Amino acid sequence: MLEGNLYDGSCQVVTALNLLSGRWKLPILWKLSKGGIRYNELKRQVRGITNIMLTRSLQELEAHGLVERIQYEENPPHVEYCLSEAGRELIPALRELIKWAGNTPYMTEQQKQ
Repeated sequence: MLEGNLYDGSCQVVTALNLLSGRWKLPILWKLSKGGIRYNELKRQVRGITNIMLTRSLQELEAHGLVERIQYEENPPHVEYCLSEAGRELIPALRELIKWAGNTPYMTEQQKQ
């Protein structure tokens, strides 16, 4: 049951929307749902995102505990991003959101493919 005042910070809906707000966070989470991925590959898969926005979004998602940054001390060193446990718990809700969006009259034929 949703409780709390929308304006005092205790509403779960507002909290969830604040964690996921922004144009890029949901596409990033969706791409990470397929497994760990390096920064440049993630940038290629999330078309249209700039380096600044990808970096900022990943930092925010990491700060909120939805994404983990794993640094490999290899030669050459590299970093991968993956979903945390909390991030993985979000994926079923994202699947339902995608399913819902596919049934709306606003979805174009191109988007459905």
